[in-house]
Amino acid sequence: MINSLAKVIATAFILWASLSVSNAVAYPGMEKKAEGKPSSIDLVNVLPKTYPIDVVPFKNAKGETVDFSQYRGKVIMVNMWATWCPPCVRELPAIKRLSSKFDNSKFEILPISIDLEGKKQVEPFLKELGMEDFNSYYDEKQKLGQVFPLDTIPATFILNKEGELLAFVRTFVDWDDKKAVELIQSFIDQQ
Repeated sequence: MINSLAKVIATAFILWASLSVSNAVAYPGMEKKAEGKPSSIDLVNVLPKTYPIDVVPFKNAKGETVDFSQYRGKVIMVNMWATWCPPCVRELPAIKRLSSKFDNSKFEILPISIDLEGKKQVEPFLKELGMEDFNSYYDEKQKLGQVFPLDTIPATFILNKEGELLAFVRTFVDWDDKKAVELIQSFIDQQ
């Protein structure tokens, strides 16, 4: 009985000692850093160099053909979305709020729906969400798939003032995060 109690105490001591050693800090600065809440903005991939984007047409709310060349001189955030994509729809209000935080002569957000029925499908959907004033663009035939991979949405592609691809993210992002404003501002300030 005493022998087994000694074994239990010895095992407990060894376990305690091993845990204590793993938390030891040998040198200043080696201690574990407190981890904060991760930001989805950290998922944005900033490219080491920019890449030119071919001119591919899509439509505005009036049904007119537009392309990225019309926005040269501005940083452009292209957000590819669809009504059938819950994470896409979840992003829309934050995208709208983000657009109001910048001077539209320097920054433009182009949310582009890839719904097959385009405006006919999207407008009633936005109205149902109470977002009838949300300015969406349309790419029903998914022609932008020639320059952007559209196999995963939401997908956001950021172009510099020359219309070159600067950064991208292919998942939901919380655009209300203050880091989003800092990131976009850094792109605006680059040139």
